[in-house]
Amino acid sequence: MSSPLAPFAGVPFRKMNGLGNDFVIVDLRQTTTKMTPEAAAALGDRNGKYGCDQIITLEKSGADVFMGIWNTDGSASGACGNASRCVGWILSEETGEDETQFLTPAGPLTSSRLGPLRFSVDMGEPKLRWEEIPLAEQMDDTRYIDIKLGPIDNPVLWGPSAVNMGNPHCIFFVEDAEAQELDRFGPMIEYHPLFPEQANISVAQVRSKYEIRLRVWERGVGITKACGTAACAALVSAHRRRLTDRKATVVMDGGSLAIEWREDNHVHMAGPVELEFEGTL
Repeated sequence: MSSPLAPFAGVPFRKMNGLGNDFVIVDLRQTTTKMTPEAAAALGDRNGKYGCDQIITLEKSGADVFMGIWNTDGSASGACGNASRCVGWILSEETGEDETQFLTPAGPLTSSRLGPLRFSVDMGEPKLRWEEIPLAEQMDDTRYIDIKLGPIDNPVLWGPSAVNMGNPHCIFFVEDAEAQELDRFGPMIEYHPLFPEQANISVAQVRSKYEIRLRVWERGVGITKACGTAACAALVSAHRRRLTDRKATVVMDGGSLAIEWREDNHVHMAGPVELEFEGTL
């Protein structure tokens, strides 16, 4: 049986990360080869040659560049904040422009260079209505959705917020993010019946009006060192619950992102990128 990566022989790639959230970025702009679930799973396999949290493709879409996003279980994803900064770096290096635009499954994004290896991305407007997230049941106030963990009369966690930042997110606000067994309940809530498209699960500890400690279980992946869309979702949810200002630092296992929910309703994310190595598959 041939390898699922056989059609990609000779295709250029880069291994990059944002705050340790790492990606194999496959450049398909000069080929007709398309990413497949089997190839994505093979590239993401930590026991294989490459290994990463997500697989990113660069594809032609008319005159534009399209950024495809694949999880390591072979499923497709709508958005990836940390990878968006990496793609912004690639395009800025190619064009010499500090500001670049590209397409994603969730819509067009604009990236801006803030320094040699620091970029911001306009992640667009958060989706807050239950049918946009989406939820399986109508809930008028998505700041608090009806999910409980533990005994019904004495739940350990309850009332998380839900928001879509290109991906569905479920955020539990807790006193101590480190004390939560995210690896145990993350996969359970990811597949909760309330989330027909699954969800990224986070625990958020608000340290001040300007700082959030965040840990994330990403759908189709597991616990990651950082998640850009989760950081955006956490800030939006915290501000909606009057816990933070509209701008805060979100501290994750891999480092920190500066997140701002601006008055025009767009969420901006700023942070570093790193090129680990590059070559051909």
